[in-house]
Order: sequence, then C-alpha cells, then structure tokens
Amino acid sequence: MPSPKNSPRRTSKARGVLIGASIATAAALLGLASYSATKPEDRNTVTPTLDTSSPTAPAAGAQNGVHPELAKLARRTEGDPLAQGRADAPVVLVEYADFKCGYCGKFARDTEPELVKKYVDNGTLRIEWRNFPIFGDESEAVARTSWAAGQQGVFWPFHQAAYAKDAKAKGYGKDRLTEIAREAGVKDLARFAADSDSAGARAAVRKDQEEAYGLGATSTPSFLVNGEPIAGAQPDEVFEQAVERAARAAAAAKSGAAQGNRPTQGAPGNGEAQGAPGNGEAQGAPGNRETQDAPGNREAQK
Repeated sequence: MPSPKNSPRRTSKARGVLIGASIATAAALLGLASYSATKPEDRNTVTPTLDTSSPTAPAAGAQNGVHPELAKLARRTEGDPLAQGRADAPVVLVEYADFKCGYCGKFARDTEPELVKKYVDNGTLRIEWRNFPIFGDESEAVARTSWAAGQQGVFWPFHQAAYAKDAKAKGYGKDRLTEIAREAGVKDLARFAADSDSAGARAAVRKDQEEAYGLGATSTPSFLVNGEPIAGAQPDEVFEQAVERAARAAAAAKSGAAQGNRPTQGAPGNGEAQGAPGNGEAQGAPGNRETQDAPGNREAQK
C-alpha cells in the first residue's frame, strides 16, 4: 500500500517523536490495539487484531485504557477557532480526522451533534479538531481551507458543509471548496483563498498531522477522550460512556484535591491532620477505529 501523498511521516520520525517516547508508546493503542469493529450502515464488519510482536506495544502505567500523558495533548487554547466548548471543560475530546474520510463524515453527521447537545452545551465537554489528511492532495487542500475558514470564525459551519452527506461525492476541487466556503458563511473569499494557500495554513495542518503520526495513528477518525483512545465511528453510546467516565474521574480528582487541601480537626492535643487526596481512577477500554491499510470497516488509503 503506498504511503500517503506529501506525508510528513518520514520527516516526523527523523525529528523524533514530538510528544516524547512515553506518550508515543502509550499511544500505540491508536494504531495497534485490538478492537471489535462496529460497522456503519453501508460497510462490512471486520475485527483487526493486536500485533503483539510490535516493539511499540501499549505502555505500562495506563489505567483501564486511560493514559494520563495522552490527556496532555488537549491544547485548551482560549478562542481556538477549531475547537468548541469551554477551554476549562473537565473533558476534552480530540479528534484526528480527514474530510475525505467517510467514517469521519458519519461521526460528524450522526454522533458529534448529539455530543454537542448533551455535553458541550452544558460545559462538560470540549471538542478539539486536528486536521489529519491522509488521502492525498485533495485531503491536504480541504484541510488548509478548513483552517482558512476558521480564521474568519466559521470553521464549524465549514466542517458541517464539507461533511454533508453528498459532499464527498462532489469532490473537493478548488471551485467546490469556494462553494463550501460560501455556504459556510465565509465573508471575504479573497482572504479565504489567500489564507488557504498561506504558510500559516500549511504549518497548522502539518502540526496536527505530525502530532497524529507521532501518536502512531494511521487511520481516521481517531479520538482521545481525556487520554482514552477511541478509534472509528463508534455508536453514540461508546462516546457518551467515555465522556461520562472521564467526567466522573475529573470530578473525583477535583474532590480529592480539595480534600487534600482542607485541614481536618484532629484528636485533642494532636493538632490538625491533613486529609489525603482521593484517587479517582477512570475506567474504560480502548475503542474501535478505522485503519488505513486493512480491508473492511475503515477508510483505506488510496
């Protein structure tokens, strides 16, 4: 299977794993973990298996599929146009996706709106988008134009239009991308065109792409929910359960920290005893995903 066009994978490896060896090793779950694939309506089901011979097997130290080091990849940048939800939300879902990926579109149309209604709107969840184009020049182009739309504050309307049910069939040529931008509410199309081809757009896409490759991800969509990997366009309940686990863990950690900082009355003559922080482990197992280079339930690289 050929490598993705214009892929920075080799460059990324030459520079070293950007997020550190411990994170990259833990994140092998995104690329290698065994999962039971859930088929979207128009696909067949396949169950990939864990490559136990790999030197990048999941790292020790993960608790029930949750990797604290991976949670640090949430940027939480205030005003990030490619994110929605409070910067200080207790749970952050990071999505690595390609606009040409059919399964990414399924998630965008079927699952993400429900997550927004149920968790983003009440302040529990933040969703951060990462452009991860793996299907060639058109993927790269639409990734850059999505960033350009974000510079005018309409990334999410662009995202919705680009993932409309018939959008992929129409392709993502230059004229079509301008049409999507217009539909999304981009006001300054000249600026949009310039931004799409700018060094800033290329650098932003490359940063996201290299982050994904540094994790060992080779498929779309791939997700992290407070450090718990989920792969593929899973049913709503898979994401809901992951968000609720993460929210409970965050609440437990916050409560434990508060208890640890609050003095408690000790026995007479013994002074004040400090409380111990609570532990709050998050539960959960790695989810399912679509792989780049295996047949069946996934988006295969062209």
